[in-house]
Amino acid sequence: MSSPARPFDTIFGQVRPLDWLCLAPHPDDAEIGAGGTLIRLAQAGRAVGILELSRGERGTQGTPEVRVAECARAADIMGLAWRGQLGLPDGELRDTLEAAHALAATLRAVRPRVLVVPHHHDRHPDHFGTYHLSKRAVHLAQLKKADLTGEPHRVSRVLLYQGNADIRPTLLVDVEAVQDTWAAAVLAHQSQFAGAAISETVTPEIVERRRARLTYWGTLARARYAEAFETEDPLLADPLAL
Repeated sequence: MSSPARPFDTIFGQVRPLDWLCLAPHPDDAEIGAGGTLIRLAQAGRAVGILELSRGERGTQGTPEVRVAECARAADIMGLAWRGQLGLPDGELRDTLEAAHALAATLRAVRPRVLVVPHHHDRHPDHFGTYHLSKRAVHLAQLKKADLTGEPHRVSRVLLYQGNADIRPTLLVDVEAVQDTWAAAVLAHQSQFAGAAISETVTPEIVERRRARLTYWGTLARARYAEAFETEDPLLADPLAL
């Protein structure tokens, strides 16, 4: 008997257990919100991946085919171990049982230790929809009796990354050393950032605008640039490292 088809498409790398997986509602969201941290981890030898929940097919600029190629190019720049796309409908990302089953089955396939998801305060419906969808999928993925393919998997830690709204971070990551690589990964999405400005995000000024945020968070962290995350559960810290 053949095994059930996987709910996702692999567009870069190989399916394997991941140390970190970042969920992106659309192509380029992961690079913009958490790219520096993902690059730092990949450079340190961690297995890092990105999963787009949609292909961004309703975006004003670019086509799904063009954006897939851009995602693969950015993945190579970042040193990712794997990048995939779930293929849920752009503009309709929300917590449904069908979508949660597809995402949970994907979590079982790539088995991330840390999951990074958009913050629920984001103004974009697909971004806070991804957050709520991820909550159910993480729960389903660990249930032995869930009607899913693959072995149960428990995500150890969930981090929330900043999108289009302000957050109150509980974790700041120094990303100064990877700024050139981060900028190259963001600008690999040329269809979004090389044309006319459509919004505060879809603009050729994307690196300059987002770097202003990195500078602000870096000031708080006594670093030049930092990415901001929020943890829903307390982090255990070694006091000798503080």
